[in-house]
Amino acid sequence: MNRKSVLAISLLACSVPAAADDPRGPDEEQPYAPGIESPGYVWNDIKGEELQALRATGNPEHGKAAFIVCQGCHGTDAPGDEAGFYPRLAGQHASVLIKQMTDIREGRRDNPKMYPYATEHVITTQEIADIAAYLNGLPIPGTHGQGSGGDLARAAELYEKDCKVCHGANGEGSEQKFYPRLNGQHYRYLLRQAYDIRDGVRRNANPEMVDAIKSYSDAEVEAVIDYLSRMPLNNG
Repeated sequence: MNRKSVLAISLLACSVPAAADDPRGPDEEQPYAPGIESPGYVWNDIKGEELQALRATGNPEHGKAAFIVCQGCHGTDAPGDEAGFYPRLAGQHASVLIKQMTDIREGRRDNPKMYPYATEHVITTQEIADIAAYLNGLPIPGTHGQGSGGDLARAAELYEKDCKVCHGANGEGSEQKFYPRLNGQHYRYLLRQAYDIRDGVRRNANPEMVDAIKSYSDAEVEAVIDYLSRMPLNNG
């Protein structure tokens, strides 16, 4: 299936509200790659296509053109949605975007709805680097979904103890270490991912993060994510 066909299907799939959480794509099954459930799993064993994409020089203009396949769900400027179905990709670290796209292609991160639009038949390895460069350069919108503002004092303690060492003082993450930028991200998306990581559902999770939050109650997860959703944007 060529790019024009996939684009037409993707735009149709995401053009109506009912498709927001169920964007149907071409009937192409996502492969499986061992993840956190498998003995010997290494969180970021940089090799293969991920290594190739990281070594490539991303071209933002080419990435903008290639990203048209993704716009049906992710939007023109990748703002995400407050309901948490789609993440905010604008301003995300290029290394993080490359890792997540290649994990989906290899079947280490389960996303059967996105997979058909991310196969090598639709997006080349070079275009993964191009799209990552394009998204990284997009301005991060100043507003996003936040939590209810509950026990933020307790959340600050937990974040300082368990999260800051990797995610940074302001949730800025790290391009070099593949830690995602979390400031500016929508609360409900972060909450869904945190639950999936804590509960072992997200198979490409970092085991260190799983260990850090596996004992968290639902209330503690919600509080920390609420705290994260209120962190100031910066250029980290």
